[in-house]
Amino acid sequence: MDGRLQVFAGNSNIALAREITAHLHLNLGRALVSQFKNGETRIKIEENVRGSDVFVVQSLTTPVDHHLMELLIMVDALRRSSAKRITAVIPYYGYAKQEKKTTGREPITAKLIANLITTAGAHRVLTMDLHAPAIEGFFDIPVDHLQAGPLLVDYFRAKDLQNVVVVSPDAGGVGRANRFRERIGASLAIIAKQRPEPDVSEVIEMVGDVDGRTAIIVDDMISTGGTLVEAAKTLNDRGATQVYACATHGIFAGAAFGQMAESHLAEIVVTNTIPAPPEAEQARIKTMSVAALFAEAIMRIHKDLSLTTLFT
Repeated sequence: MDGRLQVFAGNSNIALAREITAHLHLNLGRALVSQFKNGETRIKIEENVRGSDVFVVQSLTTPVDHHLMELLIMVDALRRSSAKRITAVIPYYGYAKQEKKTTGREPITAKLIANLITTAGAHRVLTMDLHAPAIEGFFDIPVDHLQAGPLLVDYFRAKDLQNVVVVSPDAGGVGRANRFRERIGASLAIIAKQRPEPDVSEVIEMVGDVDGRTAIIVDDMISTGGTLVEAAKTLNDRGATQVYACATHGIFAGAAFGQMAESHLAEIVVTNTIPAPPEAEQARIKTMSVAALFAEAIMRIHKDLSLTTLFT
């Protein structure tokens, strides 16, 4: 790309966007992102973007539908302002749990969101730890899929924990937990669970030895915290000496903080793909920044360089 590099942001995660631009030694692009009196989203790009390589940072966090509209309208505004290339930087991709039909007459909303982003005018997407990797295939434009795993591994390596076992809280996360296990040099345990209804989980059984060991539960997101709390209780009952947890996306919906504050978890580590509220510290939650990783990815995309080393 020969055009200028410019970074804009919606309102969902301004702090992360500013941290990314600080790493890039840029100012965050000037844009009006607000609402009309009738509640409709209002966007106005307040600087010249003609011929520019533009990145729009927006996590699809609560309120998800509103932040999605901010992203779509901003991408449309940039396209109509003659930006040369537009990359939607989506640290947390909302609706990712709705990536398949579990019963009849259900939507595949993750695919619908991909269609909307493409139709709005995005040329490519940069995201992190999709709930289902197959979501990449929902897009007909290039998707760069970053991983927070190496960052989280470095954090736990620095703690110098002994006799560690990495735990997948469900069968679907075994691949993620196994990659984490290989990086940190530990054994693996797997918890089998079922969901009798949305956002409710029940542990059925566990495979692996955790007796007398330090357990690290590895997941991609923490929603209500029910899965983590039940997993931590199971590990404690099976003899684990300490139980830690880490995930890329800390959603913390409903009564999540209260549940985790009263749980067997020694510490929960998440990244800032979603802004952490003040009460996070009271629930023993530590937040790590992914700004440097996103900044490096943005610069590599701008310069048409490989991102493979960032994935590994």
